[in-house]
Amino acid sequence: MKILHTADWHVGKVLKGRPRLDEHRAVLRELVAAARTHDVDAVIVAGDLFDTSAPTPEAQSLVLGALMALRGDGREVVVLAGNHDNPQLFEVYRPVLGALGLHVLGAFRRPDAGGTLAFTARTGEPVRLAVLPFLSHRYVVRAAEVLTGTAAEHNRDYATRVAELMGALTAGFHGDTVNLVTTHGTLPGGAFGGGEREAQSIFSYYFEPTVFPTSTQYAALGHLHRRQQIPGPCPIWYSGSPLAVDFGEEGNTPGALLVEVSPGRPAVVRELTFGAARRLRTVRGTLEQLEAQIREAGDDWLKVIVEERPRVGLADTVRDLLPGAVDVLLDERFRPVPAVRKGGSAERSPRELFREYLTATGRHDDQVASLFDRLYDEVTG
Repeated sequence: MKILHTADWHVGKVLKGRPRLDEHRAVLRELVAAARTHDVDAVIVAGDLFDTSAPTPEAQSLVLGALMALRGDGREVVVLAGNHDNPQLFEVYRPVLGALGLHVLGAFRRPDAGGTLAFTARTGEPVRLAVLPFLSHRYVVRAAEVLTGTAAEHNRDYATRVAELMGALTAGFHGDTVNLVTTHGTLPGGAFGGGEREAQSIFSYYFEPTVFPTSTQYAALGHLHRRQQIPGPCPIWYSGSPLAVDFGEEGNTPGALLVEVSPGRPAVVRELTFGAARRLRTVRGTLEQLEAQIREAGDDWLKVIVEERPRVGLADTVRDLLPGAVDVLLDERFRPVPAVRKGGSAERSPRELFREYLTATGRHDDQVASLFDRLYDEVTG
């Protein structure tokens, strides 16, 4: 059977005030076209369909339309919530889209309650697919209680809990079935793409590749925006984002993964590249040098680093030269040195301020700092 693995759409993303819905619409058309061209039997969307937990009606309309198009020709479509998604919203979608044949999971479910899907591919192979949506530290405890029916011990770490949940979801894997796993999270050794949410990508959110049993023939992951394979007991892949989400990802190659798999054999993976979205690039130089790059810039989104002394109207002049400039910065050699004011905090983030407090009071501890990151993200996310 053939599977199209995709993730990290981030529909609704705004780049320095510039909406990107048209780009997302074009990229998702490419994705649907790939599903049809390669006649895939299933599509896995491994989280972060939206960029925020409160997507606009336009973003929701675009995502739901793409999912319905992917469902065409009887393909199985499996969707799980990522850390940017609202799990409650996905649970609202679940019964409606389920009636149309799509599998949507916003929260952890027991294997016998939808956490492990069992279906027959159009090619006739029986399939077992374990689905684990993103779980914050707070909700991984609740998921463990759903699984065991008892109060979970709060001092057990995140990776241990994820391993237990994955073990339960994959317990029904057999040698004569196509055994698949999909989840959204961070594996150690993975290369970050640049646009991942920091507090939900730190070491306390890591879990090991060994959570996937050797009977797994393919693990479809989301969260890291760079397409890559992770060493482990089975083929483990991040599909990456189908477009560059921000300038930290300008070196990535957007696309998806085409997977061929049959019972008892490891998956064969082929990388697909997409080109419908505008490129993100960083350019630098004097005004004269930047003017020489107008033709090369095309319709790319640009971060422009100006190598000239600051003056009134400089940024406006750059934007007139390069309409795609969404971020205009002075080269650090030409930036004025700000006066240092003791106790000033306007320029520093809450995370920086908290670390400064820990250091100033002689209490610096990396684990305490990461706990603050996690709490701050859950309160503001």
